[in-house]
Amino acid sequence: MTTVPFQSIITAEEELRDLFGESNHVVKHKAIDRLDHHCKDFIAKSPLLFMATSDASGYCDASPRGDAPGFVHVMDESCLVIPERPGNRRFDSLRNILSNPRVGIVFVIPGLKETLRVNGSAVLVRGEEILDRLSVQGKRPWLGIGVSVEECYMHCAKAFIRSQAWNPDSWISGEQLPNPSKIITDHVNQDSVTEESVIRGLQDSYNKRLY
Repeated sequence: MTTVPFQSIITAEEELRDLFGESNHVVKHKAIDRLDHHCKDFIAKSPLLFMATSDASGYCDASPRGDAPGFVHVMDESCLVIPERPGNRRFDSLRNILSNPRVGIVFVIPGLKETLRVNGSAVLVRGEEILDRLSVQGKRPWLGIGVSVEECYMHCAKAFIRSQAWNPDSWISGEQLPNPSKIITDHVNQDSVTEESVIRGLQDSYNKRLY
């Protein structure tokens, strides 16, 4: 058994409440159980989302999905569909959904500090009509992630204010950025995989297999 290197651990909600108190009236009542016109408008303007999933054993994953604003299709007040474009075929999110349908989604609009959170349950769909609607450049997505919406609410801006994510003056310079191809090469750690081959593979994927 792995030893956890943490001390003074909180183990119950009562401890949280004793330390930090209750939510205020607005926070307690801001969640709704459907996609109203505000949520639909937000989703229509969002080019990026982050989706959290877990398998039946509780192992978690979070991954982004992105495309032109409005890439997520809202079918009605209770259902939306996220296109699953070509990827690396790990299928982490998809395998989790097959094991445990519960999902949590954060929709982001660049420049807006508040985000929209949507929680619900998901299925993998292959209906031709839906996939046709989600097509880009004449290419259907591999499939759609259909989400039955159970909870929606606005998330406050504190994370973006603290991080200054939308402030270009706070961004680190290009030469200081982590090197993804070097990281992948070191993590794979095989003689046959070089940084140059990883760069070529990434660029080929970005240039030829976005859709």
